[in-house]
Amino acid sequence: MPVGLARRGWLNSAGAACLILLALRGASVQQARQPAPPRPALGLALTGRVAHPRNLTLAELQALPAATVEVSRADHQGVQAGTQPSSFTGTLVWPLLEAAAPIDEDGPHTRLQHTLLARGQDGYGVALAIGELSPEFEGKQVLVAYAQDGKPLPALRLIVPADKRAGRAVRDLVSIEIR
Repeated sequence: MPVGLARRGWLNSAGAACLILLALRGASVQQARQPAPPRPALGLALTGRVAHPRNLTLAELQALPAATVEVSRADHQGVQAGTQPSSFTGTLVWPLLEAAAPIDEDGPHTRLQHTLLARGQDGYGVALAIGELSPEFEGKQVLVAYAQDGKPLPALRLIVPADKRAGRAVRDLVSIEIR
């Protein structure tokens, strides 16, 4: 606040408060106009009880064999009438797990004790049993998707076909931890 104005009594406390609010508003407008920091490159971390943890870039995921799955949208009453299934393209999770080489516990038949914890950028996480993905058991075609209906996704997404209401579809997928 200009000292001369305060001394001469031209500004009372309400006027001073207005000047402060205007100054703060100007600062917040300047902050709001600053560009958002660039989004980190898309990628996926494979960590946990594995012999070969790694961080895969989008380009590395796209270089792997691609798979496509169709997913129908459903709500608590079932598949929504008149909706077309969405087609997702990406990399199957099972080959990624095989390459990471999960480390089994000591003892017989411990391979099926592994679980996968898939997390999104926002912290949302879901669990999958390794038996759901293993071709020897259920063999679900779980996908790390990078495209939907032929168009690139803004971020990686975990797609678990046949899940009702897409409860384990993780948007902004950033990591899969093998436990």
